[in-house]
Amino acid sequence: MNQIKGVNLGNWLVLEKWMNPALFEGTDAEDEYYLPRRLPKDVYEARIKIHRSEYITERDFITIRSYGLNTVRIPVPYFIFGDREPFIGCIEELDKAFRWAEEYGLKILIDLHTAPDSQNGFDNGGICGVCKWAQEPEEVEFVLTVLERLAERYGKREGLWGIEVLNEPISEEMWSLMNIPERYKPVDPEMARGSKGIPHAFLEQFYKDAYRRMRVWLPEDKTVVIHDGFDLMAWKDFMQEPEYKNVWLDTHQYLMTAEAMGCEQSLDGYRQFIRENFGARIKEMSAYFPVICGEWCLFNSLACGRDTKGGQSVLNGEMESVTASITPDEKKRIYNELDKEQKEAWNQGAGYFYWSYKLLTDTINTGDAWKGWDAWDLGRCVDFGWFEKEE
Repeated sequence: MNQIKGVNLGNWLVLEKWMNPALFEGTDAEDEYYLPRRLPKDVYEARIKIHRSEYITERDFITIRSYGLNTVRIPVPYFIFGDREPFIGCIEELDKAFRWAEEYGLKILIDLHTAPDSQNGFDNGGICGVCKWAQEPEEVEFVLTVLERLAERYGKREGLWGIEVLNEPISEEMWSLMNIPERYKPVDPEMARGSKGIPHAFLEQFYKDAYRRMRVWLPEDKTVVIHDGFDLMAWKDFMQEPEYKNVWLDTHQYLMTAEAMGCEQSLDGYRQFIRENFGARIKEMSAYFPVICGEWCLFNSLACGRDTKGGQSVLNGEMESVTASITPDEKKRIYNELDKEQKEAWNQGAGYFYWSYKLLTDTINTGDAWKGWDAWDLGRCVDFGWFEKEE
């Protein structure tokens, strides 16, 4: 493949409450860690099994191919093999995904999206406000064994494009900048005690260890992907020795993050930031690695008609009322411009994966609460003409 043109299958095997609030109904759980701890075992198991069987099906792989995309990034949890109670494993679902992908000409990037006690403290990291995985040697070793087992099981599959070592391990700087304990308040303060960002030196060693253990099973034509830990420029000269083959760097770039960094909430402001920050930095880092933007979307405050405060939702922040009336035509123009601009930036590197394929959040019957959040749903973006299909 010359360029990766892909989409994430978010909220299928790794849950995010904001993407499907109904799955969490009747509980106070805000993340995947607490959901099985707030439901009777039989109710939890029934909900999960129904969700997994219906959320992504064979038809979705046909649809994704019809968008002109060539790859899917599939987030998977650390308990994928079913060996961490009370969670239910999901290796059979991943097996199905490989058969569908191979049938319809798609490739798969397996993305290990969570780690025990979390690598970032996000809700999508499995447990809000807790980030202690890197401080627990036995859990670090456990994650390495999960990666080994994934490499052994799928290493020679035609449908495998690569394996991403770990999604969004958070740097020490980003832990403080995002004020994670406040944005993602922990349920159990004692459990969260000692949580902090992950030192860069630790992450470097972990990536090297993971590479060596996975390459035992992965042929060199299968890609090993490392995430930048929210510090794209910190990886110059890393893993450049001949030992390391076919290693790609993943960076996640969202307009809501640009806004949090001071980007003006206007088309000109977004364009300038995309070109001078996203595109220019990806181009510079492409001298060291093939660089993919593993997560991005069209979501932005301008099209929402209000300042979303860096993408805070009704689940983790106070939402302002809609302050500007955006007509459907105006919204389409904004999204079309930003679709084109961002794709040009990602093409400074090796391609992209949109976040995400679908969203089950009701953006209509919830008043202003979720207004504008439909841009996270690629299917809606295609249907509304916001996202241009690939050739």
